Amino acid sequence: MRCRRCGHENAAGANFCSSCGAPLSTDVRSVDDEPETTTSLALIEDREVLAAELGDLLDGLPDGLGMLVVRRGPNAGSTFVLEAATTTLGRHPESDIFLDDVTVSRRHATIDRRPDGYVIADADSLNGTYVDHERIERTKLRDMREIQVGRFVLTFVLGGLESER
Repeated sequence: MRCRRCGHENAAGANFCSSCGAPLSTDVRSVDDEPETTTSLALIEDREVLAAELGDLLDGLPDGLGMLVVRRGPNAGSTFVLEAATTTLGRHPESDIFLDDVTVSRRHATIDRRPDGYVIADADSLNGTYVDHERIERTKLRDMREIQVGRFVLTFVLGGLESER
């Protein structure tokens, strides 16, 4: 059974992931099988929780500007505004977003800011980069996507979307 949080393949019948400890669902339905409205409502609720936690910081985020919020890890609650054309994530001291844990590669991932949005790419890291529990090589980021880099879980938020809901 594959863990939805980290992607680790666990023994059949396991209740918890042997890699990250997340509870394993016995529901074999894919996340993609859930109705669109359920997913959308969950994202709105998640965004409202973030808005309550971050207050004015999220409200002041300019339209189209991305921000990462550390949800789990040693520096949970930290925020990083993605203003540069390329932002590096990793354990290397020169990384734009320094994630100090042995589960993070020195040069783990990059996030590129493009006219059509943000793209995250794994930088050949040892443990991989995950977006919404799926290991990725490169993918476009959308509002409220969950990114996992080692033991760190970050949420990507995009400025200006609150008024659209």
